[in-house]
Amino acid sequence: MILPNVKDVVSIILTMKMMILCCVITVKSAGIMGLSQLDFEDLRGYAIMIKVLFICHGNICRSPMAEFVMKKLVSDANFADHFQIASAATSTEEIWNGIGNPVYPPAKAELARHGISCEGKRARQVTKADYAEYDYLIGMDSANIRNMTRIAGGTDSQDKIYKMLSFAGYEDTQKFTGARDVADPWYTGNFDETYEDVVAGCKGFLYYLQQKGDISREIEIPR
Repeated sequence: MILPNVKDVVSIILTMKMMILCCVITVKSAGIMGLSQLDFEDLRGYAIMIKVLFICHGNICRSPMAEFVMKKLVSDANFADHFQIASAATSTEEIWNGIGNPVYPPAKAELARHGISCEGKRARQVTKADYAEYDYLIGMDSANIRNMTRIAGGTDSQDKIYKMLSFAGYEDTQKFTGARDVADPWYTGNFDETYEDVVAGCKGFLYYLQQKGDISREIEIPR
C-alpha cells in the first residue's frame, strides 16, 4: 500500500478546514441578518459600524439631547448595534477638576417627557483624537463648527464635520440645506424647540446615511 505524502495530507486538511469555516460564516451571516440570500447591497448597510459624535459648547444641553435622541431612533429601528454614538463639548466650562457636569435638568426633563433617559451622562471635551475616531462630528451651531475644526488641527481634512440642521429635511430634499443654528436653550429657555430641531436633524441624518448606502434601505426610519 502506498502511503500519501505527509505534506499532501496536511494541505488537504487545511483546505477542508477553510472550506468548512467559509460555509459556517456564510450560514451564520444569513441567519443573523434574516436573509434568504446574501445580497451585497443589503449586507453593506449591516456591516458598517458608524461612529457619530454630537458636539455643542458645554455638552449639557444640545449635544446630549442629540446623543440620546439618536440612540433612541436607532434602537427603535433595531440597528443600534451598528452605531457608536456619543457627545462632547468644545469648551471646559462644564468640567471641574476633570469631572463633567450632568445634563442640565431642563434638558434632561425635556428628554424624559419623550420617554428618553440620559442617566449617567456627564460633560466631556472633544479632543483631536476624536476626529480620528469618529466618522461624523456634528456641531449644533457655527461657533461649534469653528471650534471643532480648530481642535481637529485647523482643517476638516477628511470631511467629517457637519452642522446639525444641514441634515434637516433630507428625507424630502435629498440634499443639505443652508442650515441655521440649533439655538442654545441655556439662553432661550425653549427646550421644546431645541428638542424638535434635534429630532429633525437626527432623522435627516439617518435618511442621509440610508441614501448614501451606509444603512440598509430595508430599515424603516420614522418621519
